[in-house]
Amino acid sequence: MKIAAKRIAENLLFAADIFILFLVLFESKMTIPAWLQSVGRMHPMFVHFPIVILLLAMGMEFFRFNSDYIKESFYRHFTTALLLVGALAAAITVIMGLLLSNESAYTGSSVDWHKWMGISIVSIASLVYWNRNAEWYKAPIAKSVAVIAVICVIVAGYLGAGITHGEDFISSPLLALHATERVPVDKAVIYTDVVQPIFTRKCMSCHNSGKAKGGLILDNPVDILKGGKIGKLFIAGQADSSLIIERIFLPEEEKKHMPLTGRPQLTKDEMDIIYRWIQSGADFKKKLIELPENDSLRLTASKFLVPPEEEKYDFAAADEKTVRALSNNYRVVYSVAKESPALVVDFYNRNQFSSKSLADLLPVKKQIVELNLNRMPVEDGDLKVVSQFENLRLLSLNFTHVTGSGLVQILGLKYLKSLSLSGTKMDHSSFPAIGNIKSLRKVILWNTGLKGEEIAQLRKANKNIRFIEGFRQDAPMQLNPPILLTTNSVFTDTIHVLLKHQIPGIQMRYTLDGTNPDSIHSPVFNNDVVIDKSTLFKARAFKTTWLGSDSVEQHFYKSTYKPDSILFISFPDDSYKGDGAEMLSDHITGDLNFGDGKWLGFQKDMEVLLQFLKPVKIHSVCLHMLKNSGSDIYPPQQVQVWGGGDKTHLRLLQMIKPVAAVKGDTPSIFLEECKFPATRISYIKIIAVSVKKSPKWGNSPNKPGWVFTDEVLLN
Repeated sequence: MKIAAKRIAENLLFAADIFILFLVLFESKMTIPAWLQSVGRMHPMFVHFPIVILLLAMGMEFFRFNSDYIKESFYRHFTTALLLVGALAAAITVIMGLLLSNESAYTGSSVDWHKWMGISIVSIASLVYWNRNAEWYKAPIAKSVAVIAVICVIVAGYLGAGITHGEDFISSPLLALHATERVPVDKAVIYTDVVQPIFTRKCMSCHNSGKAKGGLILDNPVDILKGGKIGKLFIAGQADSSLIIERIFLPEEEKKHMPLTGRPQLTKDEMDIIYRWIQSGADFKKKLIELPENDSLRLTASKFLVPPEEEKYDFAAADEKTVRALSNNYRVVYSVAKESPALVVDFYNRNQFSSKSLADLLPVKKQIVELNLNRMPVEDGDLKVVSQFENLRLLSLNFTHVTGSGLVQILGLKYLKSLSLSGTKMDHSSFPAIGNIKSLRKVILWNTGLKGEEIAQLRKANKNIRFIEGFRQDAPMQLNPPILLTTNSVFTDTIHVLLKHQIPGIQMRYTLDGTNPDSIHSPVFNNDVVIDKSTLFKARAFKTTWLGSDSVEQHFYKSTYKPDSILFISFPDDSYKGDGAEMLSDHITGDLNFGDGKWLGFQKDMEVLLQFLKPVKIHSVCLHMLKNSGSDIYPPQQVQVWGGGDKTHLRLLQMIKPVAAVKGDTPSIFLEECKFPATRISYIKIIAVSVKKSPKWGNSPNKPGWVFTDEVLLN
């Protein structure tokens, strides 16, 4: 029975070898029927079996002539059986591969090399099997062919992985260790630094020089312009008529959708970039900064690049209370960025603007780097105050009453980079020599009354300044979200929510019920929104021919009462004690960075006592808390609120058991509210019982957990 099976296998191996030779000689003249195509597509599934068998067989063949094994009949017979099974399995796999390679998806040098490596493996395995008992077949030959066969198996496997997953599939993790940083926005070439990396990540596993599915290669501009077997990949300037746009925007379940189902898909931003790049002319050399600042391609592409390095300022930050006091319902003052001393000032209400409202800013004149006076009734005389903002970088005077004569007063602003004068009435004869501001790089003169030839003269006289006389932009795929200018999240009575957006002509809509705003039913944001209760505020930007932006959102918390004093009964850990107990009522909330000094952290029960010099009527006590199980920060097991007129005789007003953390929770900020019948009290004691043993799935199993809070809301 064993001899019969061996003979059948030997005959099959011989037949397979002949069939492989036939396929190699006549593959260019053959048309593979559909049923054989299905057999060919089993190649990736079947290929792993002969690899394991052959590696084991060749390893045993390498040591076959060792004195310990040469007389072992079991070793000899087992090796023979492995060689026969391995050679036959490899031959069947190669036949499948040759059938598969006839499909149009598989072309290129990698496919050719993979094919010949596979044929070489079958040839070597067959020759070894048929000749291993010949007189001339000695130890040196056995070791040599074993090593060659193993090398061929490894190379074929490497090439196969590259054909299936992309040429850098194996090496990409190593290359990533030495990858260079993302390119800065101001140095990026649109194709090289934005479009081509998308092709590399999402398309080139099937469309590279080694595996050109459909005859399409995407690893160089020449082949991209050439297209594939179906035709041109795109028509420059006509994205909607381009093949690539049709394929990538098809539903994923569609057969012709690209990338193929199961492969990493293009994100919305990546699709937008390809669309806008083609629509803008598919230039392979154009730099990103050559596009207008508000161009949709530039806005989206910038997400994939390193933003320009933030400017460093050599002045100290202004007093935080002073900055907060300067913000009101017609003017907002806020920091350029977190931890930055630089300030931005925006004016909103035209009717409440006055010269005094500008002069009020003089206490922070050194810190103001951006001043937006758009559509305010600013006169030439007001620029005398503006000239005192010595570190000003950006000044917007669009649609104000200033004239060229008045601009003379700001020529001393030695750091000014951008001056916007759209909609003002300028006269060329009185226009100042703004080239004297050595730092100035951009002046916007749209609709100022200056003629084209006059602006041309300004350009000629000021080579380092970019004069913009018009505004042009292509319809973008999506707007940026609005910028929320209201920085305080806790208020006592009401709070004015202020928004801005960089793109002119947009409409902002908002909701106060937690739903996402839409472009039809949600209220339109005008100057501001007044909120008088705890609310989740969401806003989006809309504009005709643009897609609506993502939502910007902010929780606003009402805390009607502020205690006159707060005392720790149990103290926070020294690492997370911030500025002390007063942090619980300073109306400043922290974010997910629990180490920023805005949170109080307790690794035991938190107990605090709040006192009111005059009794207040309270019906709700709410803790603003943090959850981060990866750092052993959990919701408390229990929250108790005690109250009364005498701190030695307090009664339990409410006790709740918060929802416990579960495995997989993401870090988040949450509220724990205790409601009770309205009670007139002078003292409130709050106890938050910490987790005594962290869960087994936690970062520190069975060790005490932390309780983090930063604000107590009293209503």
